Amino acid sequence: MSKKENLRLSSILIRWYEENKRDLPWRDTVDPYIIWISEVILQQTRVDQGLSYFNRFIQRFPAVRDLAEAGEDDVLKLWQGLGYYSRARNLQAAARMIMDEFNGIFPAGYKDVLSLKGVGEYTAAAIVSFSYDQPYAVVDGNVYRVLSRIFAIDTPVDTSKGKKLFSELAQSLLDDARPGLHNQAIMEFGALQCVPVSPDCGNCSASFMCMAYAGRNVGAYPVKEGKQKIRDRYFNYFDIRYGEYMYLHKRTGRDIWQNLYELPLLETEKELSHDDLGGNKGLGNFFEKDKSLFIKHVRNIKHVLSHQVIYASFFQVEINEALTDDKYLRIRVEDAGQYPVSRLVHKYLDEL
Repeated sequence: MSKKENLRLSSILIRWYEENKRDLPWRDTVDPYIIWISEVILQQTRVDQGLSYFNRFIQRFPAVRDLAEAGEDDVLKLWQGLGYYSRARNLQAAARMIMDEFNGIFPAGYKDVLSLKGVGEYTAAAIVSFSYDQPYAVVDGNVYRVLSRIFAIDTPVDTSKGKKLFSELAQSLLDDARPGLHNQAIMEFGALQCVPVSPDCGNCSASFMCMAYAGRNVGAYPVKEGKQKIRDRYFNYFDIRYGEYMYLHKRTGRDIWQNLYELPLLETEKELSHDDLGGNKGLGNFFEKDKSLFIKHVRNIKHVLSHQVIYASFFQVEINEALTDDKYLRIRVEDAGQYPVSRLVHKYLDEL
């Protein structure tokens, strides 16, 4: 399309946005810290789910310094249930970068924002356009969907070629006079109007420009090259009780749920039954000879992640001597809720 047609499309999206946008708290400010927190929370999270987390997070950490100076466990506990916990760890690391490298002032330049831990091109563009009205186009899942349909682009969005193509197209459509408003508009349009399944094209203000609608194949876009293979994993959790105490372990490896607490874990190649436990040498990591009084199977939980399915078995164990391995944290059973854990472990603890 010509520049004139690009601006026409932008004007249509902005007009639609002003009439249909949702009333969300981060839209009432140009504070880059507030906008940053909202954008990170909304990655991989629906707005209706993320809103309460956003409100609690800003109430607890109202400024960069508060987040930078907080304990990591406090940050992870507040994030509990949102998933993708690297987002929370990166937020705090970036807050500390702002304190150390930018004198506690949120940077205004695109490259400086992009240098922050965990901030990618999309988030940097969102922050500088929403806060400072700088002309950087955002490209997220909503934008991919809107543009692929309007222009009937069959280049897969999950390839390097596709990402480059859509990034350049989004930038060419940007209204330099009001880039922040344009970015908000196209994202909201994708979230509410040009939805993934069964969009209401008959009542779409941009349908007359939409090549996919004209070709009656809106559902074919966006095109993706392929899905990542799902990995099955088998977790065996041991709720070890010593009188009024239980034990937790902190996940420190580069894996899911890094730095969250969990019950002592034995991962196996297949699901274990109660009868399998007696012959499993891995249990020696937990129990010395004659220390365990008895083990009982409590329940199984299937937990689905984006690229993994966790089949978790929970066993309760009573011991007559305290564990001596310092990698296990002994706590009172009543205090278990104070520690940040995965949604899977939280579900088990919550139903005891």
